[in-house]
Amino acid sequence: MFKQIKEDIRAVFDRDPAARNTLEVVLCYPGLHAIWAHRISHYFYVRDYIVLARLVSHIARFFTGIEIHPGATIGKGFFIDHGMGTVIGETAEIGDNVTVYQGVTLGGTGKEKGKRHPTIGDNVVVATGAKILGSFKVGSDSKIGAGSVVLSEVPPNSTVVGIPGRVVYRYGQKVNQCAEAINPDNLAHNNLPDPVEEMLRCLQQHINRLDEKVQRLEKEKQANS
Repeated sequence: MFKQIKEDIRAVFDRDPAARNTLEVVLCYPGLHAIWAHRISHYFYVRDYIVLARLVSHIARFFTGIEIHPGATIGKGFFIDHGMGTVIGETAEIGDNVTVYQGVTLGGTGKEKGKRHPTIGDNVVVATGAKILGSFKVGSDSKIGAGSVVLSEVPPNSTVVGIPGRVVYRYGQKVNQCAEAINPDNLAHNNLPDPVEEMLRCLQQHINRLDEKVQRLEKEKQANS
C-alpha cells in the first residue's frame, strides 16, 4: 500500500511542474485524492460490496469533482491534473503512466451491457475536455488533443484531434502530408494541428497549382495563335 502511495505521489512530481513539496501534493491535489478513494472503492467493488463501493466513490466525487466508477480498472502512475468534471465509466480500463486533464470523459455510447467503455493503453495523454466514447482501445503512447471526441480505435503512438477525432500523427510521421510538424513533447497537448485547417490549406494549395497550370496553358495557346 505504501509503495503504491509513493508511486502516486511521484507521478505528480514527474508531470506537474507546479508541485513543490510532498505535503502540498498530499493535501492539495484532488486528482490524487480521487485516485486513492478509487483504490478503496474498487477494493470493495471486486468483493461485491457494491453499495459501500458506490458510497465511497460518491463521497470522493463530492469533495474532488472527479467521478470514477468503482468498477474501473486503473494501472500504476495514473495522474489526473486538476480533474474537475472528469468522468471515468464502470468498464473503463486504464494502463500505466496515463495522464488525464480536467473535463475528460471515458464513457459509453448507449445502454448496452458488458464492456462499454474504452481501454486506454500505457503512457497515454488525454487533454482537457476530450471525450473518448465506446468500447475500443486507445493504443499506448498516444495523445488525444484538447476538446477531441474519439469514437473509434486509436493505433499506438498516434496523435488524435478534432470532432470526430482523426489521427494526424503516427510514429513520428505526419499522416496528412500538408500537416506541419508537431511538438514531440508528450505533454504539449496545446501544440496540436487542426485537421480542418490543414485540409483547407491543402485544398488552397491544390487550387493555386490548378490556377498556375491554367494560366500557363492560356499563355501557350496565345503564343501559338
